[in-house]
Amino acid sequence: MKKIVLIAAAAGLMSVAACSKSPEAAAVENNADMLADNLEAQADNLEDLADNTSNAAATEVLENASDNLEDAASNVRDVADEKIDNMK
Repeated sequence: MKKIVLIAAAAGLMSVAACSKSPEAAAVENNADMLADNLEAQADNLEDLADNTSNAAATEVLENASDNLEDAASNVRDVADEKIDNMK
């Protein structure tokens, strides 16, 4: 439930922030945020699986996969920020 509230609040803040940007920059930011949020949700799911797995090797694999998805989400946001900066 907290995630839904957080997502709704973030969406509201993004719409306010998007008012001062070009439509193209806002689209890049919104798409990047949606993709990064989805990657982070998948990472959270893998982390939950790792917490519920009794096999140490499987836990390690799941945690590494989760970390990789978190890194990918961060990279998506960074690339989007660079793209938006180049649009100015």
